[in-house]
Amino acid sequence: MGLQPLEFSDCYLDSPWFRERVRAHEAELEKTNKFIKELLKDGKNLIAATKNLSAAQRKFAHSLRDFKFEFIGDAETDDERYIDASLHEFSNFLKNLEEQREILALSVTETLIKPLERFRKEQLGAVKEEKKKFDKETEKNYSLLEKHLNLSAKKKELQLQEADNQVEQNRKHFYELSLEYVCKLQEIQERKKFECVEPVLSFFQGLFTFYHQGYELAKDFNHYKMALQINIQNTRNRFEGTRSEVEELMNKIRRNPQEHKRANHFTMEGYLYVQEKRPAPFGSSWVKHYCMYRKETKKFSMIPFEHRSGGKVGDEELFVLTYCTKRNTDTIDRRFCFDLEASDRPGVPVTMQAFSEEDRKLWMEALDGKEAVSIIFKIFFHSAQLDKIGFTIIKKCISAVETRGINDQGLYRVVGVSSKVQRLLSLLMDSKTCNEVDLENSVDWEVKTITSAMKQYLRSLPEPLMTYELHGEFIVPAKSGSPESRVNAVHFLVHKLPEKNKEMLDILVKHLANVSKHAKRNLMTVANLGVVFGPTLMRPQEETVAAIMDLKFQNIVVEILIENHEKIFKTLPDATFPEPISMSVSPPNAPPRQSRRQGQRIKRPLAVYNLCLELDDADSHSSPKEDTPTGSMDSLSSQSPTPAFSSSPPGLLDGNHLIMDSGELAGWTAHLPAQSRPSMVSWMNIPSANPAATNAALPTFFFPNPAAGTDRAVESVAHRKARAVYPCEAEHSSELSFQIGAIFEDVQFSREPGWLEGTLNGKRGLIPQNYVQFL
Repeated sequence: MGLQPLEFSDCYLDSPWFRERVRAHEAELEKTNKFIKELLKDGKNLIAATKNLSAAQRKFAHSLRDFKFEFIGDAETDDERYIDASLHEFSNFLKNLEEQREILALSVTETLIKPLERFRKEQLGAVKEEKKKFDKETEKNYSLLEKHLNLSAKKKELQLQEADNQVEQNRKHFYELSLEYVCKLQEIQERKKFECVEPVLSFFQGLFTFYHQGYELAKDFNHYKMALQINIQNTRNRFEGTRSEVEELMNKIRRNPQEHKRANHFTMEGYLYVQEKRPAPFGSSWVKHYCMYRKETKKFSMIPFEHRSGGKVGDEELFVLTYCTKRNTDTIDRRFCFDLEASDRPGVPVTMQAFSEEDRKLWMEALDGKEAVSIIFKIFFHSAQLDKIGFTIIKKCISAVETRGINDQGLYRVVGVSSKVQRLLSLLMDSKTCNEVDLENSVDWEVKTITSAMKQYLRSLPEPLMTYELHGEFIVPAKSGSPESRVNAVHFLVHKLPEKNKEMLDILVKHLANVSKHAKRNLMTVANLGVVFGPTLMRPQEETVAAIMDLKFQNIVVEILIENHEKIFKTLPDATFPEPISMSVSPPNAPPRQSRRQGQRIKRPLAVYNLCLELDDADSHSSPKEDTPTGSMDSLSSQSPTPAFSSSPPGLLDGNHLIMDSGELAGWTAHLPAQSRPSMVSWMNIPSANPAATNAALPTFFFPNPAAGTDRAVESVAHRKARAVYPCEAEHSSELSFQIGAIFEDVQFSREPGWLEGTLNGKRGLIPQNYVQFL
């Protein structure tokens, strides 16, 4: 379990548990700060002391291996798991690099030192300043509140009113500061993953450029590096979407905190001052308690808690409530008071003081006192419905988009002018004018206006297209399980949707699949469409920070729908529910093992995306162009086992293809423009000119097919060596267990499809073919 989300609604309660969660986030950021500080020190040692390069690399590798990112919520996306594992991969790379002990002149100031220093200074430093303000405001708020509550009720009404206004203003300022601090904490927790890892990734690309003998290691690392860059980009995209949703929720709660109170099993909870009587002549004292009440059981519990003493929590006291009575100022020299009586202490009332008159009324209502107040919640009615007009709107918009703007860059991501969108939507939703609106031929309506209107219509439905009821069930498979089980689970759940919802979803997803096929022009890959339509098609019934943290999993569900549209909507799911989904214990980047019992070969899922690299026409030695179909490799959401081809470098295609062999990386990178090589970030983001030509220009090595029945194919790999690129634990006595980097002798193809035979440490056994690379 990672760090618990900090709910904005908890800022108003300021409970002990909220403070504990805040401290946990602060401790994690302090740990990150120390890690970055140590990493910066190690990086500078690499520049200044080349004669101690080997020792500095060992320390740097140690720092990377021992640090692990914490995540918010109960699960990570595949991209985040790859990012989490990346530091360990970097550590292993440096260990291999140490063997060469080459003295290199390397400058990493621009690619590593400055970005990390900037992040530490601008982001982590800003959080520290916010923490100081938050602690100072906490002390000030509760000191002033206690002083205010000690005012005598006999003072003049004008003085009391002025004091009330002062306390209210100070309380609002404290809540504003608390909301901003909580938002900043969670933003940095999400931001640090790509802000910390991306400079390290750029540093590694610099190593490849300057190391004379580093090409061999660069080739081994290349496939992982490319996948990680896309993982970082996907994580960044999801972060941007999540941040906007969090800010919107924060603003909603800031405008009206009562309307967004979190649903829990307590009827009422909050702070009250409890009168504790002392023997004469000491009088009585008032102690702040955090109180909770459940109307169903009439159980009232209270815990003494003092913010100013470092958050010290006392023992909980629990009793069953008998009655609640309001105390007037003529019976006690304090305002906002009321009495409670416990069933086990009849005739001995407990006097409590609320923070304000409104607060007392809320407690009186919850405790069935004499006075009560009702909170009227706003009810919003939506005119958008899944009716004939609704289907007409979606079909008209889709037809116009596919006719006029299927190749527009940023389709669905670029938003239209709000006033035009509202005007178009009002015309479309009016049955009298709907058929008169011509979207395909009219120049009055821009494509971005049409796409925004369609998204706005879907968001205006009384409930999301994929329903509140099934929201949680859709999220579960996106968080765990194998790629096949994810697709099967989503397939099953889609057919549980109401017929109209399923029909509308089919129309929309079919269109999105068509949009993704034009990604080379419109730049809207499956992953980008998931970011745009995840919050549109799915949303939880209750808006909380925890729910917003699940946005990235909503995006994955949409990606699965787009990538597997034909299967999900054109075929019926199995009669039984798919197999239970559980978190895989194998490394996140390891390919699936080949089943020797099923007797059929399973393709290795692709762990890389379509990387578009622009090659200079003068330098590219391309053969005649081939029409190569591009698969949906822009997402790790489902990792479909079906074969796919892309503009990825050679050797990264599927389990039948050899991972890039020696000499190819140098030849591949040699054709890149010189300005694209200084850092990994710039090198990985060059737009594609002709991916098909790229594939044709580069040699690809294939595993010979043993089923072909030729001796020549077998001889081509007989007595060869291979290196493990993934760890493997044997599941049978005939299989070999090994770690990354293990060298196998006398490697030959086995009779079992998808398996090799080899010798490791004197023992001969079976090796999964897609877990190794030939030397």
